[in-house]
Amino acid sequence: MNLQKKTFTAIIADDNRLDRLLLESLVRKYPFIEIAGVFASAIDAQAFMSGKPLPDILILDIDMPGMSGLTLREQLPEITACIFVTSHPEFALEGFELAALDYVVKPLKQERFAITMERLELFLTLHYKAELLDYTLGGDTLFIKDGTHTIKVKLHDIIYLEALKDYSAIITRQRKYCVSTPLGNLLKKKGFESFVRIHRSYAIQKHYIHEVSAKGVKVNDVLLPVGRTYKDDLRKLTA
Repeated sequence: MNLQKKTFTAIIADDNRLDRLLLESLVRKYPFIEIAGVFASAIDAQAFMSGKPLPDILILDIDMPGMSGLTLREQLPEITACIFVTSHPEFALEGFELAALDYVVKPLKQERFAITMERLELFLTLHYKAELLDYTLGGDTLFIKDGTHTIKVKLHDIIYLEALKDYSAIITRQRKYCVSTPLGNLLKKKGFESFVRIHRSYAIQKHYIHEVSAKGVKVNDVLLPVGRTYKDDLRKLTA
């Protein structure tokens, strides 16, 4: 992202040559987007991004040879915005479950795409501003900006964290806060080492566990689910 010019980088992938050219042509009409690459497959797009700074935006067809657009998005959840442009409306639910900002059904129309671009620019602008202002870490304390006030939250007092698309909810005994950082990224920050992920959407602190059962984990009288891929981490936590 270019901060002064307020531009965001994008990758386009579509195996249909005419659709790919149309997409590229339409995207170039919007000066806030800089196209980093245009590809005929998700595999080629993935290879291009390997070892490079990730783009801000993915604009993807779904049905492509070798790897679908859904799979590429699933492998790169840290990319801020994803838009699917596809002939397959039946995959819309899967697309939005992967945090798609929009799901556009072909044939692509300029008027519909303009709505998508307006939504995208607003989302990216708000996301970046929130990311700058939401929180800072200092020692064992989280400083959360809430309007004109800054609230201090001790990391030890956070009961659990919840993933909310591109944001994370921070739950304490007193209240719930939201910060504009995905849960996976938040858990990588220094100070969050004591949190253990038990589900795609939840991470908890050990000292708040009241009960572990087949139904899930009870923390501070709230029952949270346990994902299959995280059961081993939970066993280590409660051993």
